[in-house]
Amino acid sequence: MWVGREFCCCNLQNYTREFQIRARKGRIRELNIVEIGVIGFGRFGEFLTGHLSKDCRVYVYGRSDKSDKIKEKNAVPASLEEVCKKDVVVLAVPISEFEKVLVQIKDILKENSTVIDVCSVKEYPVKLMNEILPKKTQILATHPLFGPDSVKDSLDGKKVVICRVNVLDTMYNKIKDYLKKKNLIILEITPEEHDKEIAKSLLLTHFIGRALIDLKKSNLDIDTEGYKNLLRILNTAKNDTLQLFEDMNHYNKYAKNVREDFIRSINDINKELEK
Repeated sequence: MWVGREFCCCNLQNYTREFQIRARKGRIRELNIVEIGVIGFGRFGEFLTGHLSKDCRVYVYGRSDKSDKIKEKNAVPASLEEVCKKDVVVLAVPISEFEKVLVQIKDILKENSTVIDVCSVKEYPVKLMNEILPKKTQILATHPLFGPDSVKDSLDGKKVVICRVNVLDTMYNKIKDYLKKKNLIILEITPEEHDKEIAKSLLLTHFIGRALIDLKKSNLDIDTEGYKNLLRILNTAKNDTLQLFEDMNHYNKYAKNVREDFIRSINDINKELEK
């Protein structure tokens, strides 16, 4: 359950003072937003926090106590209420938990705050945010097309999808400017366009990867570059959780057709070989 948690006030004050000292030493606030809240500290939430904390003060709430890890990312462990007081709140939670989290935060969000999601599906979370969040809340749907496996230090040349739902020009341009300064390639598309494309790319890749895992494929002495590429797909799928794989397929209405088309094609090729 995503429930609020008490956080020691003195610790919070100490971390605030520490970040103020760092700011006075010349840290650049590229986003022009002093504080950001992040809900969720799973694999991607941790990765995201590490990058955001280079440019602004980040307050993080997770459903389990990961205070030490959060501090290692130069961020502040905080309660759900504290995180929701920030001007910008990023939701880095599993797709299947998304609705529960929105219901929990809708009455404690700061008025006129901006809520950003990073789900790998877009139509479903956009629908929920429009239905559940207060009318004055600004909403931006995003999907960074990268993660811990594909990025170590630099974001140069990586792609990020943004779907403008309900966000004022000032905030929208601020966020776009920040992404551009990180040398990210910005793809401005609709949630529907995103889900159709991602079903053919990311979801199909993970589908193949999960099949390779099931077949227990591994390194061989006699192999080829093509086989090594297959193992890279396997490792990509293995590094992400089974929950993410299931959520991406369950909440993307285009996923089933892509899977069925792929299976049909494999069967057709196999039939040709058996003639």
